[in-house]
Amino acid sequence: MDTQVAPETAATAPAQPGETKLSLLPLTALVIGSMIGGGVFNLPSDMSAHASPAAVIIGWCITGAGMLTLVFVYQGLAVRKPALNSGPFAYARAGFGDYVGFQSAWGYWISAWLGNVSYAVAIFSALSFFVPVFGSGNNIQAVIGASLALWAIHFLVLKGVKQAAFVNVVTTCAKVTPLFVFVLLAIFAFNYDKFTFDFWGTGAHGAAPLGGLMGQVRSTMLVTLWVFIGIEGASVYSARAAKRSDVGTATVIGFLGAITIYVLVSLLSTGILTQKQLAGLPVPSMAGVLDSLVGTWGAALISLGLIVSVGGAFLSWTLLCAEIPTVAAKDGCFPLLFARESAAGSPVGSLWVTNGLIQLFLLVTLVSASTYRTLYEVASVMILPPYVLSGAYALKLAWSGETYAGDPAARRRGALVGGIATVYGLWLCYAAGLHFLMLAAVLFAPGTIVYLRARHEHGGKPFTRTEGVIALILTAVALLALYQLLGAGTGQ
Repeated sequence: MDTQVAPETAATAPAQPGETKLSLLPLTALVIGSMIGGGVFNLPSDMSAHASPAAVIIGWCITGAGMLTLVFVYQGLAVRKPALNSGPFAYARAGFGDYVGFQSAWGYWISAWLGNVSYAVAIFSALSFFVPVFGSGNNIQAVIGASLALWAIHFLVLKGVKQAAFVNVVTTCAKVTPLFVFVLLAIFAFNYDKFTFDFWGTGAHGAAPLGGLMGQVRSTMLVTLWVFIGIEGASVYSARAAKRSDVGTATVIGFLGAITIYVLVSLLSTGILTQKQLAGLPVPSMAGVLDSLVGTWGAALISLGLIVSVGGAFLSWTLLCAEIPTVAAKDGCFPLLFARESAAGSPVGSLWVTNGLIQLFLLVTLVSASTYRTLYEVASVMILPPYVLSGAYALKLAWSGETYAGDPAARRRGALVGGIATVYGLWLCYAAGLHFLMLAAVLFAPGTIVYLRARHEHGGKPFTRTEGVIALILTAVALLALYQLLGAGTGQ
């Protein structure tokens, strides 16, 4: 059991021979690059589709407070538990056992690589603004282009994580440039009267009523959550951080930078176009807002920014979703194939398996766009358990007093932050709905087979009694969900 963290242990992480270490800048770029993808470019319409400016403000306040507690969770755990690397997986395993830790890594990994499928489609959908042949991003030309991009990034990462992280810093700087241009122009064009025209969505001045305020706020919740996915990016790479304290600092900087951009983009837009106009804009809606201000070149700038942004997010998530199973394999929870690394320190085994699956699902988008969308929505829900378990582990440490020796005030703060983060995460699971939670179980359940294979390879015991019960319940829920899916498909 750990005692109070020694300052020198928490502050530094000496490099081993041949090991890549990342400084504050690339760690921060990983956080920002992971969060800021394509979602921000459609925030004007996504946030205003069923919500007034007042509801948008309240929605950001709720999500900002909830996600801030999660930021503090990752910041605190990075220092209090310096021996635990790879963020959500390591915290879930330390707090709740090998099997729960594996499922946390499994869900995070699936969510990450399925998210990359959507990024690949989004890049070529945006490219169709300039090259119409790519259509909606899922025709044969787009899939060929996306496949070429996928394997180009694959071989870039194979050359070394540090080189890929440097490229990620460049793309992160490039992606925020059009966002800054948009914010600057929107500030000068902001119309306060338009912003307050129907501030509460009650139908004032002849506008269409949007319903009760709380209903409007709920309509913004999932939108605000999805744009923050990736906030744990630095903690996932904590093993490669040059200084342990940089993990928490990068997470805080990334969160503050991202939420500032998100709030400005969504709120400034409500002072330029009406709620009805914003709700009717095509994707990416930010292009429509800027087009109304400066003309076609504004829409072209945003479309180009979307391509760069999503491309950068693709690289960030390639790094993240290869790192998680690699660390899990080294810790005995994933098969040994995932533990393989190159001489340059790149996670070779994870990269080949992950990108092979992305390639497969890119082909799936050719024949069934609806199947792809359903899987992506389920994958988004799958990232919630790692968030809940991270908050619960922070709460568990504070409750037991572990790492808080002689500091009762810090222990109380840790309990408060961990408790709020856990409750917020559970509420998000509830907001996602029972249907999607059961569908997520269908993807979690096969992970048990992979886990058993890994435990056999590493010579460990398969399950404790509690873990066996959890596995049985998960399997039963997955079978029930499959039965309902098959029943719906046959019209029963």
